[in-house]
Amino acid sequence: MAQSKSTKKFERNKLKDVLKKRKDNAKIKQKKQMDAKRKERKANDNAPADGVEEPKKKSKSTQDSSFADMSMDQFFQGGFQVPEMKKKKRGAKPKTGKRKRTPVEDESSSESDEGMADFVPAAEDADSDSESGDDLDAHKEQLEALQEKDPEFYKYLKENDAELLDFAEDTDLAEIDALSADEDETTPRKKRKAESEEEESEAEGDNDLTKRTVAKWKASMEKNNSLRAMKEIVLAFRAAAHLNDDGKKDYKYSISDPDAYHEVLVTALQLVPKVLQHHLPLKESATGKIRLATDSKKFRTLTPLLKSHSVSLHHLLDNLSDAATIRMTLESVLSLLPYMLSFKKVVREVTKTVASVWADSANTEVTRLSAFLVLRRLVVISDAGIREAVLKETYQDLVKGSRNTTVHNIQGLNLMKNTASELWGIDANVGYTTGFVFIRQLAVHLRSSITNKTKDSYKTVYNWQYVHSLDFWSRVVATHCESLREAESGKESALRPLIYPIVQVTIGAMRLIPTAQYFPLRFQLIRSLLRISSATSTYIPLAPALIEVLSSSEMKKPPKPSTLKALDFNTTIRATKAYLRTRIYQDGLGEQVAELLSEFFILWTKNIAFPELALPVIVMLKRWVKSMSKKNSGNRNTKVTSAIALLIQKLEANSKFIDEKRAKVDFAPRNRAGVEGFLKDLEWEKTPLGAYVAGQRKAREQKVKMLEQARKIEEQKRRKAEKEKGNGEVDEFEDAKSEEDGDDIEEVNGVREEEIEEDEE
Repeated sequence: MAQSKSTKKFERNKLKDVLKKRKDNAKIKQKKQMDAKRKERKANDNAPADGVEEPKKKSKSTQDSSFADMSMDQFFQGGFQVPEMKKKKRGAKPKTGKRKRTPVEDESSSESDEGMADFVPAAEDADSDSESGDDLDAHKEQLEALQEKDPEFYKYLKENDAELLDFAEDTDLAEIDALSADEDETTPRKKRKAESEEEESEAEGDNDLTKRTVAKWKASMEKNNSLRAMKEIVLAFRAAAHLNDDGKKDYKYSISDPDAYHEVLVTALQLVPKVLQHHLPLKESATGKIRLATDSKKFRTLTPLLKSHSVSLHHLLDNLSDAATIRMTLESVLSLLPYMLSFKKVVREVTKTVASVWADSANTEVTRLSAFLVLRRLVVISDAGIREAVLKETYQDLVKGSRNTTVHNIQGLNLMKNTASELWGIDANVGYTTGFVFIRQLAVHLRSSITNKTKDSYKTVYNWQYVHSLDFWSRVVATHCESLREAESGKESALRPLIYPIVQVTIGAMRLIPTAQYFPLRFQLIRSLLRISSATSTYIPLAPALIEVLSSSEMKKPPKPSTLKALDFNTTIRATKAYLRTRIYQDGLGEQVAELLSEFFILWTKNIAFPELALPVIVMLKRWVKSMSKKNSGNRNTKVTSAIALLIQKLEANSKFIDEKRAKVDFAPRNRAGVEGFLKDLEWEKTPLGAYVAGQRKAREQKVKMLEQARKIEEQKRRKAEKEKGNGEVDEFEDAKSEEDGDDIEEVNGVREEEIEEDEE
């Protein structure tokens, strides 16, 4: 919609002045309303009690005549007459003057009804509140009408003067005083009045918060669950959360004492959920659903305070670095989640911050688990919309946090994948829809890499983020589509249809670039598929992909001498150029192939069709061993050939074992119950192949422990050397190391086309 010239001229010359004037008028109107309330309250408090006779006023003419007839001495001799006050009967109630109090209706509990009986303001205050509420409603209606009539002008206001649209937030907080007018029944009325006057004088005077004031609020919250004290703590907490902001706003309190700052944080984080639980109790069902009386008057009154506190919590959590404080804040957020569900926008922002804490590798494991508990609680108690938002944010942060993989962060990445996979099973229907969308994105990236034959098209697939994503989805279906769990529940999981697309995308990524440089990536993806096959009892043909490694030119050509360390296949998806055509790399490839083939066949070691399944693989492995053992072969690697020959022996022994057991059965192949129950009670370790695999696993575990101990010792020596040599030499060493790593990366990027041409030849 095009704007007229007059509108543009008005925006350019007079709009700022009009906005400023409107804002000032709103603030002045708000202040006048508060002053009128205060004056009305004082007038009611100063009204004369029953039984007090007011002296009758004489007219001016009568007074002048009486004073004119009296001399000065007669005037002073007469003295002054003080009217006598009649004695008030005990138990009598005043009929006029004092304002009436009506009890608050609460649906939650009768105890809180008694405690809240005196919290409602007088009728005059209610009228003034309704007037201010009508003004706010009228203002909101005007803004809504403006949004419909002139959306561009409304958008301009939102971008340049958002405070005008949201100025009612602080005025709503004043309604908390209506609930907090008379909290402590045991405290005498005069004493409470003196305390309130003292608090008002402190607020009107110096607003610098002291530890003594915070301690008084804390005691009131602990003993009486005071809403008034909670309100003051929330306002002080808001100032504390925004203490280091550059563009500071005007808050009710300022904090300069570190002890007072600490007390405000601890009190707000620990006691605010407790007070809310007392006044707004929660009821949780067995399925985790939360019941909260959100339509009660008390909740509506506390809504602005809850929203303000939620925003302050989010801002504080977004700027914290101390692990203990982060955990305390997360525990407070965990307790307040049911009360925050009404604020969808705030919940989404809190979800983003909590997910970033969970995905940050710089945080401790305990802190990350605390953040995960918040995410899990939110998925359990929220609706489908928030659940989907939490799952999406969790997956996105998981992908962001998995750019690189080293021996130092591999445990943290596994922690993220294991914990996040648990969230997808809480609501399987929502988990299926979100999982299908993300798996489809992975398939689109793979298809674009295949169709767009450019030099760097493969990089969208051959990176750690893509590999960890596929591994994560394998953990999701392996966790929630487990055969034993489905057999116990009697129905299949809603996530089971995701198995097929995950397997297809993983196999496609595995075969995208079949060069020796990316054999480590192939092994990573095969391990993910083995996890799916083991948990879901789904057959996935993985033997051909492993035999391709043995038949590649990397294993056939004679190796060149090298003094490199053994390649860590757990933290590697790409071998550098220095490792290619070396004996250490060939030995590592042969060891990985033997291990993964044994892990693949151990899944079907008790299956009645094991001999037919293993026969083609046994034939191909025997041919490979025979070709490698010839005298005229280019590479006679006895270490690899002996490992493969041993695996062949175990496969043949297991096939013979199954043949002997199968000869004793009396059912036909079409009897599915008999086929599935074949050797069901036999443990897999007691089969010939199972005993071999169990021994190999123990040997690998011991090797991993030894390597981990050696790494820790080396790390300690390095730190000790840093302390002795000083920071200067260490910086030079790190700079030199980074330059070497950069050279290696450049070399790897430059040899891709040469390797593909050699493999094609």
